[in-house]
Parts: sequence; C-alpha cells; structure tokens
Amino acid sequence: MPVMYTDLPGLIHRGKVRDTYELDNHTMLLVATDRISAFDVVLPTGIPRKGKVLNTLSAFWFQRTGFLCPNHYLSIADDPEARSKYPFLADLPEGLAQQAMVVRRAERIDIECIVRGYLAGSAWAEYRKGGTVFGHQMPPGLKEGQRLDKPLFTPTTKAEEGHDENMPISQVVEMVGPKLAQELETQSIDIYNHCLEYALSRGILLADTKLEFGLVGGRLTVIDEMLTPDSSRFWDAEGYQPGRSQPNFDKQFVRDWLDNEGWDHEPPAPELPDDVVEMTTQRYVEVYRRLTGQELT
Repeated sequence: MPVMYTDLPGLIHRGKVRDTYELDNHTMLLVATDRISAFDVVLPTGIPRKGKVLNTLSAFWFQRTGFLCPNHYLSIADDPEARSKYPFLADLPEGLAQQAMVVRRAERIDIECIVRGYLAGSAWAEYRKGGTVFGHQMPPGLKEGQRLDKPLFTPTTKAEEGHDENMPISQVVEMVGPKLAQELETQSIDIYNHCLEYALSRGILLADTKLEFGLVGGRLTVIDEMLTPDSSRFWDAEGYQPGRSQPNFDKQFVRDWLDNEGWDHEPPAPELPDDVVEMTTQRYVEVYRRLTGQELT
C-alpha cells in the first residue's frame, strides 16, 4: 500500500509530497511519502515505491554533487549510525525509514530554481505562443524537445497553495539581493550541467530540473530533493527525437493522462486508474536503476 500520510512526533510541515519532523535544534527528518502532485495539486491516488525512489535517488545526487555546492543531506534514516544517534529513528518501520532522510535544518529561500536545457513543458508552451522562453526571444523554427544552445535559469515562486508563477530575475534580486541571486543562478546551472553529463552516460537525457536552496550558517545549501522523477524531466536518450513527445521516466506520464482526461488543473483531481499507477511506478523504478546502476530493493 502506498504511504499517503505519516503521523510522527514533532511535525514541522506537511508539503505536497514530503512530511518534515524535528529531530533536534539542528536536524530534521524529511519523509518522502508516496503522494504525487501534478499542476501543483496533490492527487488522491498514491504511487507505490515512489517515496523510496525519491529518497534514495536524492541521497545519491546529494552525495555526488556535494563538491559543487553544500547540501543538507546527512543520512538515510535506516542507517545504523543515524539510528544510534537519534533513538527516535529506531522506532520507525523499516519501510518508512527507507523513505526518510536526516537533514540539516536550513533557512529556506522561497524560490523554485528551475534550469532548462531542452524546450519542453511550459517553456515549449510559451515559445509556441510568442517565440519566447522566460521572456527571452528565441530563434524561430525550434522544435518541441529541442536542446537549447545553453541552459536557461527560469525561477518561479514557491506557492504553498495554487500555482507557482514565473519570477523575473529582477524580482529574485529584490527578494534576496544581487549577490545571492547570482549565486542561485550559477550554482543551479553548474549542478544541472554536471548531472546532465552524468545522466547522458547512463542513457538518460536530463531535459530540465528544479532545485531548492536554503542557508545553513549563512552559506547557500541545496535542500529538499534533488534530480528525482518528481522534480526533473528524464528522457530516454536512445529514443530522443526533437519535434515530438519524448519517451520519459518521470511525472510527465501522469500529467499527460490527466490532460487527456480533460482535467482543468484545479482541485479536486481525479483518481488515477490502476494501470497508470503501475506504469508510473515502473518509470520511477527504471530511472533509479539506470541512473544509480542498482536495483531498488
């Protein structure tokens, strides 16, 4: 059964997908549930094994990219050393512990840092409408899914309710100052470029991704999740062909089904049928296997 809800002591925040609990003044427990959201709405149907994919894949990327930018990751919750340090974790069911990680407490920056390397999603919709992406005029004749000359930093607001909105760079500067605004852009693009090359070596195209940052001791730090099928578009490199929808291993499969059903992207969302749930699980598990080289146990 998918984990749709957790009820542990010390709840700090319940997000669209993750539940956050306090461990002490400096650390928190981040639980990736099996909830799934689309178009900023939490769906009533869970996706089995999704939380474990998100948790362990995020841990994989946190460990792989720490040299580029600090992150909040400390350990997966079922790690024996973590359980010894935080007795609270010893009482977690084993399955749930594999869906949770111990992280440093950070001062969140309420900006979704999106990097786009390919013309897809809302960027493609904007380009079709007016020939721009994030307000930048683009060359004519580009195709859906085409690789951009260089990655674009396209931040959005982080909305707790309703839909995220594009944030002009001037608004980012106004919110955090010019120095930190530049650092957010530079770090986001550096991480994207590094992970793009690694993913390609595993047969996956990283079309775009969303990163979140906070401050730990005044230092910019990656938080939340990292390069998961929830926060990124992962395409099959072998089947890639600009000008059409790409074979994908991410949440786009669910979005496409919802659009085909005629849903207006406003709550309540419809239930997902069993075959869509199963195929979504398969996509998440497969991209985990391809990227990490390991089977999801």
